[in-house]
Parts: sequence; structure tokens; C-alpha cells
Amino acid sequence: MATVVPCPNCGASVEWSDRSPWRPFCSERCRLIDLGEWLNEGHRIADPTDAPSEDPPPSDDLSTPH
Repeated sequence: MATVVPCPNCGASVEWSDRSPWRPFCSERCRLIDLGEWLNEGHRIADPTDAPSEDPPPSDDLSTPH
């Protein structure tokens, strides 16, 4: 028995086998919609350098002697 997965785009059931040439998508249309989302940066892989810094913001306190 073949594994059945949901289409990442529309959620339709897709049999994971050679009979489903667009797997994991249910159709070429869903595959192209997903590709378009990646090209338009609707989907992105997180970049660890984009994460906010753990350091506190610089202080505006002028009481430190120079």
C-alpha cells in the first residue's frame, strides 16, 4: 500500500508512488503555484543572521565618566 500525503498547496490527498508524477503536489498547477510563491519570496528559509541580537540596545545614559 502506497503512502498518501496532503498536497502542500491545496491539501488534496496524493498517493506517493510513480502514478503521481507531481508528488508531493496533486498537479502541475499546484507545483507551479508553489514555485511562484518561492520566486516571489512568499516562502523563505529562515536565515539565522536575520535573528534579533541577544545583546541589549546601547544605552543613552550620559552619566558614564569619559
